[in-house]
Amino acid sequence: MGPHPAVAAIRLAVRRVLHDVITEHRTDPAATPGEHPLVLVACSGGADSMALASALAFEARKLAVRAGGVTVDHGLQDGSDQRAAEVTGRMAALGLDPVEAVAVTVGREGGPEAAARDARYAALDAAAERHGATAVLLGHTRDDQAETVLLGLARGSGIRSLSGMAAVSGAAGRYRRPFLELDRQTVRKACVAQELAVWDDPHNTDPAYTRSRLRHEGLPALEKALGKGVVEALARTAQLSRDDADALDSWAADAETAVRDESGRLECAKLYGLPPAVRRRILRRAMIAEGAPAGSLFARHIEEVDRLITGWRGQGAINLPGRVEARRQGGRLVIRQG
Repeated sequence: MGPHPAVAAIRLAVRRVLHDVITEHRTDPAATPGEHPLVLVACSGGADSMALASALAFEARKLAVRAGGVTVDHGLQDGSDQRAAEVTGRMAALGLDPVEAVAVTVGREGGPEAAARDARYAALDAAAERHGATAVLLGHTRDDQAETVLLGLARGSGIRSLSGMAAVSGAAGRYRRPFLELDRQTVRKACVAQELAVWDDPHNTDPAYTRSRLRHEGLPALEKALGKGVVEALARTAQLSRDDADALDSWAADAETAVRDESGRLECAKLYGLPPAVRRRILRRAMIAEGAPAGSLFARHIEEVDRLITGWRGQGAINLPGRVEARRQGGRLVIRQG
């Protein structure tokens, strides 16, 4: 008799990702000949990441892949160091090697959720570099994707935010999300079927956190009002939005050269002739290139700079994050450190 359907589903999802990693490793000129790529799982001890760790350990034994794991101790709860030690023990018991727990200090910039996320990804990046890992697997599910789309919609952040989380992201495609097409219930069933011990983070049910409120109040209310299928529809919206955003980004990258003069300065008249979605992407790229932090640039910043082109009335410089300023000067848009 084969594995439980939920277990089979998570293993298949991981197998597909590992095949991609192996293929990329074989064609990577920087890879050491004959050495198998190392894939790490980011594991919090929750159901999603424990199911992912189990599937990685199972599939790696059959493929040309080394498998390890990392858990991040955010230090936000009493006994977090002990739980991190327990998670590393569970990963080792699954056969993952290397495994480690990394303690981080969570700042305050951007709010508690954003600060914890930034600290976590910095730790995972450092662990991947330290161990020479080719990829890091993340346990985000279709439900997580739906929540991300709704959060982006609530912020009014535009189509890129509505595109949610990519299946592959990070430097050199480091982060992989095998479960984006699987729902949270399937992943939990896989844990039960395999008798995997899991830890439910109390932050996930704490109404002080926006995502928690959305998960336990917002989405259920939407499903009650609109019927089942909201999560699937939102995840589908994410993929469609990502395709559109990728196309517009490509258009903007191609158009940018044509709207600069021989000195490389942006010409307002040529920018004015572009569709707003393309023009604003060029402006955002220019702001980031001059030192504005991407995570601190919001729609209102870009709209204010855009008005220097579309609603010019002699207004002064626009102050942007990162001490960057934008001003219109002699028919050119000048963006530079203030």
